[in-house]
Amino acid sequence: DTEGLLRIKEENQKHYRRAQRHLEKKEKIQRHNRKLGDLVEKKTYDLKAQYEQLANLRRAHILELTSVIFPMQEVKTSMRDPADVSSESDNAMTSSTVSKLAEARRTTYLSGRWVCDDHNGDTSISITGPWIILPNNGDYSAYYNWVEEKKTTQGPDMEHNNPAHTISAALCYATQLVNTLSLILDVNLPKKLCNRQVKTQQGNHEFCGENLSRHRFTRAVKKLNANILHLCFSQHVNLDLLHPLHTLRNLMYLVSPDSENLGR
Repeated sequence: DTEGLLRIKEENQKHYRRAQRHLEKKEKIQRHNRKLGDLVEKKTYDLKAQYEQLANLRRAHILELTSVIFPMQEVKTSMRDPADVSSESDNAMTSSTVSKLAEARRTTYLSGRWVCDDHNGDTSISITGPWIILPNNGDYSAYYNWVEEKKTTQGPDMEHNNPAHTISAALCYATQLVNTLSLILDVNLPKKLCNRQVKTQQGNHEFCGENLSRHRFTRAVKKLNANILHLCFSQHVNLDLLHPLHTLRNLMYLVSPDSENLGR
């Protein structure tokens, strides 16, 4: 029994010495973890500072881009609707019919119901210059109406101030701006939309080439609006300000100097 007791004491001493070594090793690991924690915290702070610096740089580039190359502003349009002119010239058209047509143009079908659009026809958004404008309410029917009319009319096109030309140019510039913003912000766009005037097997790219059919035009506009909304979501633009059909107005909210998250 005495010999067994001695053996047990020796084993206990070995376990105690081993426990001491493990405790020292544990304290060493804890010190190492504390150092790593401090290093990670410092790196995280530096990374956050780098993100802020990058955001400020992106923001400065975007504001310069939209003030020098792609300036946008809201303009009051004094142009009259062609339907108003034709209605006034038609003596058979009654005043009640004219008022009903005017009321119809001030309404928009949205989310399964008709809503009143107070800005319909009153204001437009210009891009790169006051002469290149888009309707504020996102109604681009003047473009494909003009295209369908040109199909039945032969001869050279001398109407350089036709709304269809300005709509096509404005959408082309908007596409170019959106593609540039996606590069600056490093955000992948959900829809592929090219703004270069090059020939492919399907024809010219989007808004820059030949007159598009109504189907191709509306499809391209939807893709452009989807890309703009995607950029707005990535930059935390207030959702209450956005409208799925307001192309340039959504862009104005995106690149506004008042946007706190621009460049994130």
